[in-house]
Amino acid sequence: MAVDAVAQPQDLTLERVFASPDLNGLQPRKMTLSPDGKWLTLLRNRPEEKERFDLWAMDTATGQWRVLVDSKKVGSGAELSEAEKMQRERARIGGTKGIVAYDWSPDSKSILVPLEGDLYLATLDGSVRKLPAGAGAKLNASVSPGGRFASYVLDQNLVVMELGSGKGERVTQDGADTVHWGEAEFVAQEEMDRFNGYWWSPDDRRIAVERFDEAQVGVVTRAAIGAEGTNIYQQRYPKAGTPNALVELYLMDPNGANRVKVDLGSEIDVYLARVDWSRDGKTLYVQRQNRDQTVLDVLKVDPATGKSAVLFSEKSGPKSWVNLSNALTPLADGSLIWWSERDGHGHLYRFKAGKWTQLTKGDWEVTPDVVGVDEAAGRIFFLGNKDGVLERHLYSTSIANPGTVTRLTEAGWWNMATMDDAAHRIIVTRSNVNQPAQAYLADAKGKRIAWVNENAVTAADHPYHPYLASHRERSFGTLTTKDGAVLHWEMVTPKLEPGKRYPVFFQHYGGPHSQTVSRAWGGALQQYLVDRGYIWFQIDNRGSPNRGKAFEDAIWHAMGSIEVQDQVEGANFLKTLDFVDPKRIVTYGWSYGGYMTLKMLEAAPGTFAAGVAGAPVTKWELYDTHYTERYMGDPNKVPDAYRTSDTISDAAKISDPLLILHGMADDNVVLENTTAMAATLQQQKVPFEMMLYPGHTHRVGGPGISEHLWGTILDFLDRRAGGEAGQR
Repeated sequence: MAVDAVAQPQDLTLERVFASPDLNGLQPRKMTLSPDGKWLTLLRNRPEEKERFDLWAMDTATGQWRVLVDSKKVGSGAELSEAEKMQRERARIGGTKGIVAYDWSPDSKSILVPLEGDLYLATLDGSVRKLPAGAGAKLNASVSPGGRFASYVLDQNLVVMELGSGKGERVTQDGADTVHWGEAEFVAQEEMDRFNGYWWSPDDRRIAVERFDEAQVGVVTRAAIGAEGTNIYQQRYPKAGTPNALVELYLMDPNGANRVKVDLGSEIDVYLARVDWSRDGKTLYVQRQNRDQTVLDVLKVDPATGKSAVLFSEKSGPKSWVNLSNALTPLADGSLIWWSERDGHGHLYRFKAGKWTQLTKGDWEVTPDVVGVDEAAGRIFFLGNKDGVLERHLYSTSIANPGTVTRLTEAGWWNMATMDDAAHRIIVTRSNVNQPAQAYLADAKGKRIAWVNENAVTAADHPYHPYLASHRERSFGTLTTKDGAVLHWEMVTPKLEPGKRYPVFFQHYGGPHSQTVSRAWGGALQQYLVDRGYIWFQIDNRGSPNRGKAFEDAIWHAMGSIEVQDQVEGANFLKTLDFVDPKRIVTYGWSYGGYMTLKMLEAAPGTFAAGVAGAPVTKWELYDTHYTERYMGDPNKVPDAYRTSDTISDAAKISDPLLILHGMADDNVVLENTTAMAATLQQQKVPFEMMLYPGHTHRVGGPGISEHLWGTILDFLDRRAGGEAGQR
């Protein structure tokens, strides 16, 4: 990184790492092109309050920006409902304030904006009017594809409002208690990347609506312990091996008439994975996944009658499972774009008239999405790692004559992308090891038209600019395990002095569906730890994604085994380096990473100087069905696999210093995981430290709290492992 004209170097402080303005610079969310392509809209966070977002628009012809909805001026300031809070937690935006979602009208003249329990219609001249939607939290608000209606969920029922008259009516009536209409059930939101529970046909004539009943789901009495009191929630939480919600799908007119039930088959213990409409609205495509997640059927449904037939199925191999995707894309000719790992790697296929054509191929991965399809030009756009697993790029290829894959983004970056409906323009979001996320508008060939958020870290007014002089670059490498697997690692070191050995902050996640080693921006916290004298290090173990199905399948019915072994080999590799202090390698992880901390301390006593386990799963029987059973199977059928994978059985083997952290209102990894482990450690006379956070869910953070959390972690490491900070 060039540091010419950089100001006098300043030392990062923990307070500054988490304060506003964000050291990453402006970090807009939900960048979208209007249906006519003339406007680009996004949610922009405020410099003085980085957790709060407002709605902004850019004229793509002139590059001029304007604020459309100021969340502080328009919003009522009302507290979010518990349902809204939990939806945000499951979407991993807990703690976010202001506007979190919006939806363009198809004529590109207005935008539906939910805000603090109310609905607003914003226009491009800056006017905002409140819709007469009544009192109560409105979930999953959207504009129908034809533009006639706005729809939302209120009090567990679907409401459809005519935008012209403002008249709304409930099109379902029995939503109450355990029955919900138009929402996604818990596991769909938490584990299936599906947050909605209703789907409009393209012509506004029919709506497919999910109905689920949680009556048979077990109740977890969740004590959301706050600073000044405790709220008790009887949360329906489907633990592994226990009943799921009963899910049904119905089709109806916008006024609720002509309702028919979709035939999802005779087996009711299934997952409603995805729902999509054909381009002409004459067919509904439903993805039905079996409870074991070894078969994924695509059903072709008649919207008038609800009758269905299996169009095709995706099946896993032995000791494996079928991963879901968001790639199903209906084309105008009736064919479908589909994503599959059937050849051992994630690739795109076309299904037409019962025949398959593979569109991408090779020892690399396409992400399970389609970015865009230009049917007139016959091209499909997608993200993948054809140029190496550490980078992600936007590519295109021909639909009719696949073979040549063209990269559209610059080498050396980790990219995300969205496109307009016609796939003529691209919004690219990218970062690399020296540049926090920036975004630009490009044409279909990838040529940049305009910056959306240049966010240049070298600019004198960038929040991170004062710290560039001390910024340390990441290095990358691989190690080969004893049984021949190649693992990627990354490292940031202080400026190394000859003959000096340094402590290591060994961070890990280790769970499936999360790649942590990449050329993306790492953030200021890494740099702060390095400023304190730590080497920062992490490695991607087997079980993680984007390396092929066999690499991921290694954890089948064996969580806490091969991935723990790989991480321990990473620690042993560090001990061979002459600049590493082998007695001061500390390890930290959150969620699955917290589970990994416990398993690593149990598997390799004495390898780590100390371990930090944040919100750890300790018994997989306590975690939810869809995630846990995908990898571990049914605990009623394979109880030995569960006993081997938990952290309780071997708790007495922990001999190194341990700190456990947990939010006391966690509805994802429920607090019982930590209390069960704590009770076992106490019974086994194993010393440990613990910090609990009243009122906080799975995400422990926010103003003041983030600083406290990391202050607690670093104080523990300094005391227990002789961290560098204790000597400064």
